[in-house]
Formats: sequence, C-alpha cells, structure tokens
Amino acid sequence: MRNPNTIPKRQAEIIRLVERKVNNARVFDIHTHLYDPAFGQLLLWGIDDLLVYHYLVSEAFRFLDLPTERFWQLSKRDQADLVWKTLFIDHSPISEACRGVLTVLHALGLDVKQRDLPALRQWFANWKPEAYADRCLEVAKLRAICMTNSPFDPLERPVWEKGFRRDDRFKAALRIDPLLMDWPNAARQLVKWGYRISVELNARTVAEVRRFLTEWCERINALYLMVSLPPDFSYPGRNTQAGLIEKAVLPFCREAGLPFAVMLGVKRGVNPALKLAGDGVGLSNLGALEALCSRHPENKFMATALSRENQHTLCVITRKFRNLHLFGCWWFTNVPALIEEITLMRTELLGLSFTPQHSDSRVLDQIIYKWEHSRQVIGQVLARKYAGLVATGWEPSETEIDRDVAHLFGGALEDFCGKK
Repeated sequence: MRNPNTIPKRQAEIIRLVERKVNNARVFDIHTHLYDPAFGQLLLWGIDDLLVYHYLVSEAFRFLDLPTERFWQLSKRDQADLVWKTLFIDHSPISEACRGVLTVLHALGLDVKQRDLPALRQWFANWKPEAYADRCLEVAKLRAICMTNSPFDPLERPVWEKGFRRDDRFKAALRIDPLLMDWPNAARQLVKWGYRISVELNARTVAEVRRFLTEWCERINALYLMVSLPPDFSYPGRNTQAGLIEKAVLPFCREAGLPFAVMLGVKRGVNPALKLAGDGVGLSNLGALEALCSRHPENKFMATALSRENQHTLCVITRKFRNLHLFGCWWFTNVPALIEEITLMRTELLGLSFTPQHSDSRVLDQIIYKWEHSRQVIGQVLARKYAGLVATGWEPSETEIDRDVAHLFGGALEDFCGKK
C-alpha cells in the first residue's frame, strides 16, 4: 500500500475515509463455533481457552519433546501453562495465532509486557460470561454472531430441548455433518430419537430426514444449513451422501428458503494424536459445487474453500451462479498474507457480491483479534480499490461507501438469506 502522503490529495482522502469506515463498521460475523452464554460451559472464553486453542497446540508441538498422550492427560490449566511457556516465553510469539492472543489482551487493556500468566488468569476470573460476552462484542464491534449448532452434539442438544432465553445477537446455523458424513451412525441415532429411519434411502426415510431438518431448523431458527466436506467430495453420485443431499437436504432447503453452506477441503485426522489440532487441508473437487449450483438453480448455496489453490476457481464459479454466495477466509487461509491476496482477487472478479470474512472463532475472545487483524487487511484492499475509482474521475460518496461496507460485513449474506 502506498503512503497516502505520496499520492494525490483526493485519493489520500478516500483511503483514509474507507479505512476508517471499515475499522468502525458494526459486523455480522456469519460463521463461528461460539455459543450463546446461556449454553454455559460450552461457551469457551478466557486466557486458558485462548492458549489451548488447537492452532496454538499444533504450533507448540513443533517445539515440545512430549508424548501427545501425556499432553492430553494434563488439566486445561497445565496445558495452557505449557503452551504459554513454549510459544510466549521460550520463543517469540510472532505467528498469527500467538499474535492474536496478544492482540486480545492488549485490546482489553491488559499489560502483556509483564508476561504474568497468573495475573492474567486473575483478571479473567473477575468476569461473568454474560458480561464478558457484552465486552467482547463491544471491543470487536460486532452486532451479531452466527453459531454452529449440531443436534448430534450430546452436550448441546439438551440445551435446545430444554429451552432458554436467547440472546438475539447469537444467530444459529444447523450443522449436519454426521448426517452426511456418517450416515449409518446418524441413522441409528435418529431412530433412537423416534424417527422412522432405515439405512436404505427409501421414501419413508427421506421424509423422516426432512422432518428432522424441519423440526430442528424451526427449533433453533436456523439462518442456513451447513456441512464441512473433504477434498474428494463429489456430486452427483450414487452414494448415500449424494442421495441424502439430492432427495432430502436440497428439497428441504428449497421449500424453507434456506441456503445450504458447504465448507470444502478439510482432511480430518491427518495426525489423529493431535485431536482437533490434527486436521489438514486438501485441494477440493470444485466440480461438485459447480454441479450443485447448475442442477439446482432454485436452491441457494454458500461456499468457502480451505485450500489456497482453490480460491481462483471458486471465484470464477461464483461469477457464473447467482444462487451461490462466496464467504470468508477459512481456517488455514485466515492469515493476513492470504486474506489480502484472496480479498483482492475477489473484489476484482466479484465486485461487492461476496462476504470477505468470518472469524471461525471457537473461543469468544478470538472475535477481537480475528476481526481487528482482518479489518486492517480488508480496509487496505478496499481503500486501494476506491482510490482507483477516484483516479478514473469517479467520485464515491461517503453514503455509498457506508452502504458498500455494511454490505460486505454481513449485509450481503442477510440479503442472500432473505433476512433483511
């Protein structure tokens, strides 16, 4: 990015204006792994949860001479102590995940120079989850968060079934990975819950799967359905997965008017010893996404891909299908170097018709750093583009910039879902 002091005055003014608008935007974080505070201990927050986040665990094992099974036997506090010592004391914390922890602490007004983990723990111990959620959303400048909600989670399901007073800022998305990725076990579970299901995809089973989707989307007021898929996901096909999508999921989504979000490219358990930290990435078959959009023009689809190498093709596919909404820099692409590259490419190919980022946060505090870091990069990319407009003689107004920023930071997805 050129120094605004070295470029024409009007372009420099636009650059400063756009970056300020992006930095102050109230964002709808459209995909996270967070929970409404009413879910109690399912909502992760605080210094220990920040330090045992799987990004940092896998990084710590680059240095640790410790059997993985021994690490998992430790308490969360002891795991956090080990990660802190390894990544913040014995080595400088320059990775994106480590810098993120420091960004959070600094934004909350804590003194990271002291490197005093017990003092940090004491500060967090003085908070209650509800008040701390308010604080994090305020600092991160978020107006809403979309959770990831699975009826197959034995800890989450009872909370929904019992009912609770919802925080309107925490929206829901129905996650159906077990249904599509582990059908035999999912079918057995559905039978236990009273659905007349068989492993065979006969008419009654399809109808019961659709009933299950209907009941749960209504219960949680789902904004969309979603699934994480491996690189070799294929569609169309004669397997059960394709059959469930074709006969149950897509007809339901079409009738309910809900998008079906596919998150493509995760390789589960590349290193099982690391548990959640052991997942990897692969090049996805985007022909499957193309086929979904082409064969089902009345359905809405959302998509993101984990592999950097998939990003250009994903942009081109999105250009061709107005029933597809491209969103976020997911997981391994959620680092500043790739956010800049990907966002620049998307703006040049798609204009403003996508959502550049979601936080994917698993720990509440992470919304602070993931959005601060992303805003810096996305703001610079957008500022460059608006400065380019000024160079052509086009004059974007402040009102137009406000409109565009609101669209990119949640409004576009709400429009796509028909929720405005």
